[in-house]
Amino acid sequence: MEQGEPRLRKKSWRRRYICIGVLGVLVLIVVIAVVVGLVLRNNTQQLKGTFIDRCKKFNVSDCQKVWDAFEQAYVGRDPCEVPMEAYDPFIAAAPFEPACNRMMFWSKTKDVVHEFTAKSDCFVTLEDTVLGAVADGLTWCGKKGSSETFTTDCPGWVDCVNNPVRSFWKRVSAAFADAACGNVTAMLNGSITTPFSSQSIFGSIELKRFNSTRMESLNVVMVTQKNPV
Repeated sequence: MEQGEPRLRKKSWRRRYICIGVLGVLVLIVVIAVVVGLVLRNNTQQLKGTFIDRCKKFNVSDCQKVWDAFEQAYVGRDPCEVPMEAYDPFIAAAPFEPACNRMMFWSKTKDVVHEFTAKSDCFVTLEDTVLGAVADGLTWCGKKGSSETFTTDCPGWVDCVNNPVRSFWKRVSAAFADAACGNVTAMLNGSITTPFSSQSIFGSIELKRFNSTRMESLNVVMVTQKNPV
């Protein structure tokens, strides 16, 4: 009996170590799951907060309604299966008044055109309206079967045609072009080989949506990079 006691003790301690190890792994898994959940929730809240704050700058009466219409377009969907029409409710919910004779379209001149409009009230780009301002520079997507909004691991612009961000900009660009009226201006990049591309949003969406009965003219401005002499 005395010779068997050390073996029993060793087995007992071994079981304890195994149990403690298993318990530690389970605790670690739970902690990781909680942390990931909190991070995702914080990212969603941060995106929503930015969206709502930008919306309020346009004195919109119900920015929560605008957010809800925006979110329903992609939540619960495969992030590569969000057509531009999914944002129709957002277009309907976001109040937008066309600025006749002041609407500025652009292609491959984003930084220049926004620097220009920021210094002058003469022109208005899509990103200067509630339609574009609320999501400018942001990334978002949903996952099939999930009610969450994600800001990471989302498809990039060229990863798939019907991704949430690309479809959003195609839809709001179409709405902005539909409203074009009076004398309309487009700023293109004259420093590149092909200032106009039929594959760009301006060439494939906006230009095709212009209504000649609402517009008087389309003025194209070519900007070039100033090289030091």
